[in-house]
Amino acid sequence: MFNTKLGLFVSGRKTVFKTLTDKISTNDKVVWFHTASLGEYEQGLPVLEALKKKYPNHKFVLTFFSPSGFEVKKDSAVADVITYLPLDTKANARKFIKLVHPELVVFVKYEFWPNYLAELKKQQIHTISISTIFRPSQAFFKWYGGWMRKSLHAFHHIFVQDEASQKLLKSIDYTAVTISGDTRFDRVLEILDRDNSLPFIEDFKNDKSCIVMGSSWQDDETIFVPFINAATKDCKFIIAPHNIKSQGIEKLRNIITKSTVLFSEMEHHQDLSQFDVFIIDTIGILTKVYSYATIAYVGGGMGNTGLHNTLEPAVFGIPVVIGKNYSGFKEAEDLVQLGGVLSVTSEAEFNKTMTRLLEDTDFKVATGTINHNYVQANGNVSKIIMEYLSKH
Repeated sequence: MFNTKLGLFVSGRKTVFKTLTDKISTNDKVVWFHTASLGEYEQGLPVLEALKKKYPNHKFVLTFFSPSGFEVKKDSAVADVITYLPLDTKANARKFIKLVHPELVVFVKYEFWPNYLAELKKQQIHTISISTIFRPSQAFFKWYGGWMRKSLHAFHHIFVQDEASQKLLKSIDYTAVTISGDTRFDRVLEILDRDNSLPFIEDFKNDKSCIVMGSSWQDDETIFVPFINAATKDCKFIIAPHNIKSQGIEKLRNIITKSTVLFSEMEHHQDLSQFDVFIIDTIGILTKVYSYATIAYVGGGMGNTGLHNTLEPAVFGIPVVIGKNYSGFKEAEDLVQLGGVLSVTSEAEFNKTMTRLLEDTDFKVATGTINHNYVQANGNVSKIIMEYLSKH
């Protein structure tokens, strides 16, 4: 009653079985695609789209565990049925799989539900896991994790992101593994092929250098707002906060001393180039905004909320700056080591890093090129998965 997200989580599952009964007949050929939330959906989308091309006469069922995925995509045309996954009980697993009767099941990244997996194995339904990553801390690799290890054998094949994951699986005698990488690389590479133009951003930028702060939280804003306030006139700033509620937006605006315009009010201004700071108080356009960036700062890493997507700006071949907490984000770990993503721990380090990137063109270009090459080198993951499926 007092938690909106939890309320959606509970209420949304009440209609799942009726929805499946109404939309899937016993004669339908079905592919079931499951993701935890919106991030995993975006991650798996290249494979889902490839499967739709491969099986044009099949119905596709897309399930989410979290409201943050389902509520955004529930009206999408990407699948024939989009619904929540009922909680992982034996009864739910039996009923769900009986109604869906899939020929192929795809789980994305971290989704391991023992009762569903047991039922899929019992019915010998072809099941794979993609873009999966394993860590020693997971139950599979602990002395008490026997029941979880057993569930892994429901997968006919697991496509992992890295060699470390393959070695961990081998240590527990699971060998049906391919190191394919992360399908998110395919997803971000698709960004380059689409129209990323935003005329109002072009008007605002006015051919000047532009730093884009994407998915920022208050911990991030604490270190970059002083830099914005002290910056010279030949640099523009775009801030896309993670929280776009009006109270948070006004709080952010009030600590910025430069002339600032909001996305929600830009229609009232004929000349956007007169402003120094553009706050994007809407969702859905950040990836296009990154295409205008000279440098990108990706939020979430200064606090403990979790680092946001560094690949989206990296694909444009620009330097990316992040906060200090990026452990567990493989692409960030890789790119920090390679030198394409620059991690800062304080306001002083942020100022020093940004100043060098703005003043040293060779360093800026070299840093961005590292990011471009890394993303390009890690693409074609979906092709590897589809080649396997064409043989099975």
